Amino acid sequence: MRDVTTPSPEPSKAEAEVSDAGKDADVATAAGASGASVTAGMDYVFAEQVGYLLRRAYQRHLAIFQNNAAVDNLTAVQFATLCALDEEGSRSQAELVKATGVDQATIRGIVERLKARDLITLSKDPADGRKVIIAITAEGRSVLRAMTPCAFKSSEDTLEPLNPAERLALLHTLRKIADVDGAD
Repeated sequence: MRDVTTPSPEPSKAEAEVSDAGKDADVATAAGASGASVTAGMDYVFAEQVGYLLRRAYQRHLAIFQNNAAVDNLTAVQFATLCALDEEGSRSQAELVKATGVDQATIRGIVERLKARDLITLSKDPADGRKVIIAITAEGRSVLRAMTPCAFKSSEDTLEPLNPAERLALLHTLRKIADVDGAD
């Protein structure tokens, strides 16, 4: 039991902002907890749905990324692919799909384009001749080094409308929705 004579610490400004930002969510949660549907009696407005808003936010981020890019014709997904290869080393296409969250058909095209630019190499897996191993080249690492400051700036520019507490809350919530480790 807490000593009632000891004053509780005041929340920091960031904690207060997160608390304020969560008040609308608390109302929605309370409605859901009572068994009432949050959307009962509401018209379905697609532009207010999570999928639409996530897609629009992602499109905005991609436009910012392309605007900030130091290397011509390198997309955000190609950059992410190079990052995955640089961070985790050589890997199969299936492993690259898991690492990047990009579907098999899309990663195939990305691999072809990165190989055509000599940013990656493809080689047969010595343990399994059916498997192709993808590796980043020295040129790929050079492009990655040139693009990394642009990627940081793109993230910063994307989050620019948010205050620090909202940024933390958004990143936490996105990790939770995406089921990425580190959300809790």
